[in-house]
Amino acid sequence: MKKADLPYLYVILLHVFIGFLVYLFPFTAKIYGFSTFFIGVYYVVKKQNANHEVLLAAAYVAGSEVFLRMTGGNISYEFSKYGVMIFMLLGMYYKGFARGATPYWIYLILLVPSVVISTFVLDFDTNIRTTIAFNISGPVCLGLASLYTFRRRITLEQTNSILLALGLPIVTCMSYLTFYTPNIRDVVTSTQSNFATSGGFGPNQVATFLGLGMFIFFSRIILVSKNKFLLIINLIVALNITYRGIVTFSRGGMLTGLLMIVSLLLFLYVKTNFRGKVKLNYILGLMAMAMIVTWIYSSFQTGGLIDKRYANQDAQGRAKTSKFTGRADIAETEIDMFLNNPIFGVGVAKGAEIREEITGNFAVSHDEITRMLAEHGSLGIIALLILFFTPLVLYLENSFNMFMICFVLFWFLTINHAAMRTAVPAFVYSLSLLNIQLVPSKTNPKK
Repeated sequence: MKKADLPYLYVILLHVFIGFLVYLFPFTAKIYGFSTFFIGVYYVVKKQNANHEVLLAAAYVAGSEVFLRMTGGNISYEFSKYGVMIFMLLGMYYKGFARGATPYWIYLILLVPSVVISTFVLDFDTNIRTTIAFNISGPVCLGLASLYTFRRRITLEQTNSILLALGLPIVTCMSYLTFYTPNIRDVVTSTQSNFATSGGFGPNQVATFLGLGMFIFFSRIILVSKNKFLLIINLIVALNITYRGIVTFSRGGMLTGLLMIVSLLLFLYVKTNFRGKVKLNYILGLMAMAMIVTWIYSSFQTGGLIDKRYANQDAQGRAKTSKFTGRADIAETEIDMFLNNPIFGVGVAKGAEIREEITGNFAVSHDEITRMLAEHGSLGIIALLILFFTPLVLYLENSFNMFMICFVLFWFLTINHAAMRTAVPAFVYSLSLLNIQLVPSKTNPKK
């Protein structure tokens, strides 16, 4: 162990301690929540965003969202999205809009007609302002973040720092969950998503963040662990996050994190030389064994129920009729809404009201794709095509961006099972637009 490695260990332990502190004294969640934002603002203003400090601050706010929601620590329930937007606007104040970001101006304009329609069609007893804001804040957050990040030059080292800022609050969440549910066997009785292992909060959102945290710390094992000490720290953190994510019994977020890891490994394996492949093989072997042990331990702690969950079986081992727990029915109603209103859609947030009229049940969408179709119509299709193809075009310009596919994959898979209820899919998507340089640019490193 080197002295230079100690600060990293201390930072990890600090975030573990914060989780423990919030468990013991719940009111400290408010202190933590307010501090993350105001310290971030102070940090950005002091540095005048000279090296894209807004991305570090926004990453930390986005990464802390689910923990603050489950502990009541956020300034308001939706504040993390607004926090990210505020930091992006601060970034634009100091560095201006990204050049050539026209696709994302068009994307934001395409969202407007459906918002206007909503002001006329939402039910009389609906709080129009808050309802529209709840449903449109995620897409707008993505648009604003993309206006800042589009083609911004940034080093690989800075990118890893941004990912660490995103991952540290997830460590705090992992710590809190460990103390909240110390004995998994006492609370796991079925193969359904488990609120008791998710801090009493939505397992789908918790697993989304834990899956992202799993990817972040496994990526640090591969890219940043320069010695055995750092490798062991990152491996311990990654495996603990993985275990806590598995026992939420929510599959979407964990499978997304796993696919991100596979994507990164495939990229590195293709791009690296023979010596790099040999080193990568050793790391792959270590990670594979660690993951297998983690799964076996999870299976033991859940009495084998987690195996049945991922095999789409109930507690008795019978195959379930559907893998999507009613989400397919919601998506089907949204497709019908699109077919009936193909140009401008039914209006933002109107989809849930129409669904309640048809089925008698009020249910918000889990799928951002079908929601965009239903509520924005053909304009929503154009907006989605912009989001999907723009990063791919940028990848042709910089095929050494090892994270681009991972980030787009996270965004796309997450919005298919958790919509854009949190800021993290929007923020992670925007990171895919950065022009990541393997070495610092000599011409203009702070562009």
